Formats: sequence, structure tokens, C-alpha cells
Amino acid sequence: MSSAVKPRPQDEVPYTLDEPAPKVLGFWDQGAFWANLGVSLFAFSGAYTVLAPDGAGRPTLSIAAGIVAMAVGTVLGGLMLGLAAAPGARTGQPAMVLLRGLFGARLSYVPTVFNIAQLIGWGTFELIVIADAARALWDGVPRWSYVVAAGVLTTVLTIWPLGSVRMLRRYVTVAVMIALVYFYVQLLREPLPDLTEGSWGGFWLGADAALAVSISWVPVAADYTRHARSARGAFGAAAIGYSVTQIVAYVLGLLALALVAGDSGRIYDPFLHVALGAALFAVFVLREADQSFANVYSTAVSIQNLFPRADRRVLSIGLGTGITVLALLLDIGDYAGFLSLIGSVFVPMLGVLAADFFLGRGRDGRWDSSRAAPSRWGMIIAWVIGVVAYQLINPGTVSRWAGFWTGVQDALRFTPQSWMSASLLSFLVAGLAAVLIGRVRGAAR
Repeated sequence: MSSAVKPRPQDEVPYTLDEPAPKVLGFWDQGAFWANLGVSLFAFSGAYTVLAPDGAGRPTLSIAAGIVAMAVGTVLGGLMLGLAAAPGARTGQPAMVLLRGLFGARLSYVPTVFNIAQLIGWGTFELIVIADAARALWDGVPRWSYVVAAGVLTTVLTIWPLGSVRMLRRYVTVAVMIALVYFYVQLLREPLPDLTEGSWGGFWLGADAALAVSISWVPVAADYTRHARSARGAFGAAAIGYSVTQIVAYVLGLLALALVAGDSGRIYDPFLHVALGAALFAVFVLREADQSFANVYSTAVSIQNLFPRADRRVLSIGLGTGITVLALLLDIGDYAGFLSLIGSVFVPMLGVLAADFFLGRGRDGRWDSSRAAPSRWGMIIAWVIGVVAYQLINPGTVSRWAGFWTGVQDALRFTPQSWMSASLLSFLVAGLAAVLIGRVRGAAR
């Protein structure tokens, strides 16, 4: 007796890029997905990054200034995330395949390889964060067991990605909202120090730190919004859903940081030392799996830009196993510098994409996402110009990389001013360069 292979559910992601993407996600499905991504343990453990710490790790901004800087950076980053989300809904293509229309099929491999590398790094980092937070809850089992459990859960979620998105809306979002409200009430009852103590110097460094977290999702946004029912809904769900919850989570993290006198190593203490704290904090720990799920799933989809007929299920299982092994072996510490480096690449690339999609070829209906899409070196040049603009304003903290760009600053006699936002200016410079290059090339024909 032969058994037929069970067909793929019609409301689930195709196994390869040869099949069309089902348009099954409404506004609330997407809004819940992005809202859950906005509530990350990183918003607690990394809250100090929006205080623009100096070389010695001391915060430059006051808590109040950091909250404002974070809110400004998050709103701007949310709008950029929305701009990255809309083209996916309109074309039905995942993020890296969408870039074929921007750079050409072969040149799209450049950001694809970079994206694969950084997503593997983020996926590994998330498993480490989950394991460390779980041990803060209960250290009765070895750390490796938490890493493995998180890796298994992540892999299972990636096998049914759209089902996972819908599950987040139905169950996880409500639990997360309850936990957030509860911790706000509990932390605001504690005697807080003076939140205005400190300065506003380095405001845009703090804003860029928050913006960089939002921008880290730009190169994967279309992987999910290609299943959206409308481009308008995709933009709104990403921009609003993500921004609101990231602001809420970061403010909570900054309040907790104030309660532990700025000691980021004790950031979880205010959550765990209140009544029912451990039980509700466990909601955040379990919810963090959607971050690792998004990273692993998008890595698989990015690989499909290189190998369109590769089965995403096989890729997801292999990647889930790989990041679990890496999380067992590695200890990722300097993620602030890592975030800055990611932002320096993807913020200007989004500027080029937004300009060309909404003002150029995308508006004219000439967006070619096929495997035969011709190379567009002009858009690569616009991207590089944007990256250079970012680095001249903010070379980051990765020592050799920052040293090189500091040398370029000296050679050009350029001194960044305090009002300069690397993210905003590089986005605008790259977008303007894309528009100008597009018009020059159009006029030359």
C-alpha cells in the first residue's frame, strides 16, 4: 500500500522560490508579528547603548535624554522598516530576491552573502541571550540544555513560518502585553533616581543606536510582507507595530537600568525581584524565540536567492542545528559595535531601494526580479556613497575598521558635528545619489 506525500498547506510558505507566495497575512497578523519582534530581551540587556556610552563604558546621556533619543531613533527606524516592507507586499518577492531589481541578479548576491552572515550571527546571539536569561530565572540545569532547547524550538517554528506568525497573534502577543503592563506598574512603584541627571550630548549617537536595532530587520522585512494582502497594510503594520513596542520595551529597560544604578550586568534583577516576576519574565524568555525564528527563517530564504530550488525546510533544519552549535561554542560580547556596522551597510542600501522603487523603476513598473535581471552598477555606486557617508560621520567601535575611517576623516579634514545623524544623512545621501544616477543614465539613453 503506497502512501501519498502530504501536500503543502495552501496558506503556508512555499518550499522553493519556484512557487508563488500566498497572500494570507492581514494587518493584525503582521502587526502582532512586528510588535512581538519589538519586545526583545535586547531592549533590556542593551538599553545602555541608547545612553551613548563613552570609551570607558560610562553613559553620556541622562536617562531622560536617552528615552527621548531612543523614541526618535525608533520612530525613524520604524518608518524605514515600513519602507522596506511595502515593496515585498507589492511584488510578492522576499527581500534578497527583491534586490535583483535594484542591483541585478548577480550583483544581488553581494548583499545576500552579507545578510546570510549577519543573520547567522544574530541567530546565534539570540540563542545565547535566551540561555542567559533562562539561567537568570533558574540555574538548576546546565546552560547547554537551554541553548539546545531554544535551538529546537527555533527550528520547529521555521518549518511552519506563517503558522508561527498567526500563533504569535493569537496567543503570545496577549501574554507579552500583560507582562509589560505588570512590570511597568511594579518598577514605577520603586524609588527611582533623578532621571534627568546627566547631559544631552551625544543625542544622535543614542538615537542611531535605537535606529540600528530597527534597521537590523530591514534586510528581512519583505520575507514576511510578501505574504501581506496589501502594501499599505504591510507598511503600517511594520512601522507602527514595531515602533510602539520597541519604545515601550526600551523605556522599561532604561527604568530597570536606573534601578540598578546603571549596572547592565544586573539588568534583569528588577524584573525578577518583584512578586510574580519570575513567572512573567519567563514570557519574555519564551517569546524571544520569535527573534531567533525570524533570523533562521530569513537566512534560509536568503540562501534561496542563491539556490532558488533549495528546499527551505532542509535549509532551516541545517541552519537551526548550525546556530545551536555556534551558541554552545561562542560568547558574543561586543554587539553594540556589531549593530553600528550593520546599520552602516543597510541604512544606505534602504535609501537606494526606497528611491529607486518608489521614485524610479518601481514606480514605472519596470522592477525586474527575475534570474536574468541585468546588473545595475549605478545603484551599487549609490550604495557605496551612502556607506562612505555613514562611516565618515560614525566610524563605529570595531577597532581596525574605525581606525581606517578616522584616518579618512583626518585626510579630508572632516570633523563630524554633534547634530549629524549617520543613519539619516547616509539614507538621504544614498537615496539622492540613486535618483541622480538613475536620471543621468536615463538621459544618456
